[in-house]
Amino acid sequence: MTIHIAGRPIGAEHPPFVIAEMSGNHNQSLDRALAIVDAAAAAGAHAIKLQTYTADTMTLDVRGGSFKISDPDSLWSGQNLHDLYKQAHTPWEWHAPIMKRARELGLICFSSPFDETAVDFLEELDVPAFKIASFENNHLPLIEKAASTGKPLIISTGMASLGELEQAVAAAREAGCLDLVLLKCTSTYPASPANTNIRTIPHLRELFGCEVGLSDHTMGVGVSVASVALGATVIEKHFTLSRAEGGVDSVFSLEPQELAALVQESERAWQALGQVRYGPTEAERKSLQFRRSIYVAADIDEGDVFTTANLRIVRPGHGAPPHLLEMLLGRQARRSFQRGAALSLDQLL
Repeated sequence: MTIHIAGRPIGAEHPPFVIAEMSGNHNQSLDRALAIVDAAAAAGAHAIKLQTYTADTMTLDVRGGSFKISDPDSLWSGQNLHDLYKQAHTPWEWHAPIMKRARELGLICFSSPFDETAVDFLEELDVPAFKIASFENNHLPLIEKAASTGKPLIISTGMASLGELEQAVAAAREAGCLDLVLLKCTSTYPASPANTNIRTIPHLRELFGCEVGLSDHTMGVGVSVASVALGATVIEKHFTLSRAEGGVDSVFSLEPQELAALVQESERAWQALGQVRYGPTEAERKSLQFRRSIYVAADIDEGDVFTTANLRIVRPGHGAPPHLLEMLLGRQARRSFQRGAALSLDQLL
């Protein structure tokens, strides 16, 4: 199974598709947003992803109560939802120049719409795919709207029960989605490796018969690289120029050198998967000479008895295989041997 986004193949036969999520790390600066695109391309990412919403399409401008983040452990504790989304949103007029810069650098650019108007807007910009965020994976009208475009659809699975995922996938497919990717996701910021449960990845693939990847909110790249061994074909990580410079998502975002490491190490992990195989590979054949084999450790005259004193299992590997030593011990030599000679099978017959 292979799907394509903007011509780039995604599937088990191809290196993982690495998406750099800009989110609100532009800090309301278009210049910074463009610099993030430049840095993502330089790091070797395959795509840059935006988020398309306004504070008013996300929530109501209401103060206090459930509209205020009261969790003391939250990165955004004490903030009002409307204010947070106003701070974090990517102005819609920035989308075109950001996408233009990405195209110039050979970087695929698409976005997460957070309501139906955002889908319409992104369609005008001819985005090559849509991403549904975890917090929207129960928003079936939004999924149906994005799926109806016929473009590839990526859905993060954070917080969703299996029943909710079945509804989301059914809604997408019934609306016309042919190319679907599910991303295993843990919707905590940052997420801990112990709470990531990437063994879910092959289970998702088996249940839904689609490409599966990881939307990773853990620190570092270890979890993402590990996910490749479990079949992840897409990896999404939040990305910033510098965590020290701050931003709504900067605490759990990768910096440029880390993103470059993720691209390189996830591809190495994919290359290492290979296939079930035993015996020497073609590349290993020249190393066979350094295995152990039976060699003559002391001069042997014809008629001498083979002992552990005159035969040894050593390197290199040009002699008889080690498992024959027990059979040889106690037998008489049919010919003479010099110390350092490889004891080959044809010499024993």
